This record gives sequence, C-alpha cells and structure tokens, in this order.
Amino acid sequence: MKTEKISNYQKLCGEWAEKFLLMDKEELMKRLPELKREKDYMTIWHFGVKFGVSEKDGSIICMSEEREPEVTEMLNIYTLLGYVKSDAFFMNKWVPFADLRGARPFGPAYKIGVTDVFAATFSDHEEELREAFEKLNGKVLPQGDVGYEIQAFNCVPMRFYFWDRDEEFEAQSNILFDYSATDFNHVESAVSTAEMGVRRLAELAGLPLKGKSFGMQ
Repeated sequence: MKTEKISNYQKLCGEWAEKFLLMDKEELMKRLPELKREKDYMTIWHFGVKFGVSEKDGSIICMSEEREPEVTEMLNIYTLLGYVKSDAFFMNKWVPFADLRGARPFGPAYKIGVTDVFAATFSDHEEELREAFEKLNGKVLPQGDVGYEIQAFNCVPMRFYFWDRDEEFEAQSNILFDYSATDFNHVESAVSTAEMGVRRLAELAGLPLKGKSFGMQ
C-alpha cells in the first residue's frame, strides 16, 4: 500500500516536470523574484534548503545538501511554480489554516497530520525547537512558549507557535499563514508545506516525529 502511494506521487512529480518545461520562465521570475538562474537550473530555497529545477528535463535536485529531494519538497516546489498568480502579493494578514480560501474541507486531516504532530514531537523539547528555528534564521515572536516566523519560501512566510505541556494540559501548537498563501500555491499544498516545515524542524532538532504524519516520502 505504501509503495503504491509513493509511486503515485513520484509519477505526479514526473508529470509536473513536463509541465515545468512548458512554463514561461521569464514570467515565472516576474511572479517569483526569489527564483534565480544558475547554469541549467532555476534555484529556489525551501525551509532553508536550496533546490534546483532543471531547465533541461524539469527534474529537481538538492543543491545545498548531499541528498535526494523528498517527494513532498518537490511537489511543494512544482505546485508553487504552477499555481502562483500573476497578482500574488504578501498581505501581512495572518490567519490559521482553516481561514485560508478553500481550506475547511482539509481541516481535520491538517490538524491530525500537522499541528498535532508538531505539538507531540516537541513536547518537553522546547529548547531543541528554539534551536531548530534559529538554524532556519527564524524571527522570534512574542506569543507562545516558543514562537517564530520562518520562510517556507521567500514568498510564503509562516508563523509557528508552540506551548509546552504542563500539569493540566498536553502540548499545543498553531501555525499561521499569510492570507496570500493560496495566491502563491494550491490550498492542498499549504497542508504539505506546513507538514514539511514540522518535519524540517524535527530533523534540525534531532527528534523523531510523533503522531500520524502523512509524509509522502
């Protein structure tokens, strides 16, 4: 079952690679100024990792780390390139996932696979979480036991809030998006982007994910 799921996502990446080859690259760079041309690649940073999208075959490589890109990372990048609107702009209007356009049907899965996992993973690990945010050059926020703003992409900042457990309550978390997030990417990609952010934080903190994460790879 898991093998088939991964295969389907990899097939989707192949389809997106073909779509990328047909995209107007100059127009893409206008819509996403963070895109840079380096030799045969268009480069972009995703949660502190540099990726290159090949202008020859549309494939994606990891450029700042010696590893293969994860399927989730690749699809987040492909969908950003495919869905960004010509008039997308940062609004500085911060909302929870449920308040993004078209997000409510995905709310239950988002809670289980993202915010519940975030809270469970970092319960009793407040300091490790803070250090992980610092590694991503996060901006400290006043709310929460730990609160930071980090960039999923330059055009898609996100605000992560964490409250550690105490004698009365289990650990809790919340993630805010700028309301423009669905002008830059598909609403379903907001789910996988947030999920990738939690996974990246756990990786940098050296902690295993806890809960029902639905990573594609």
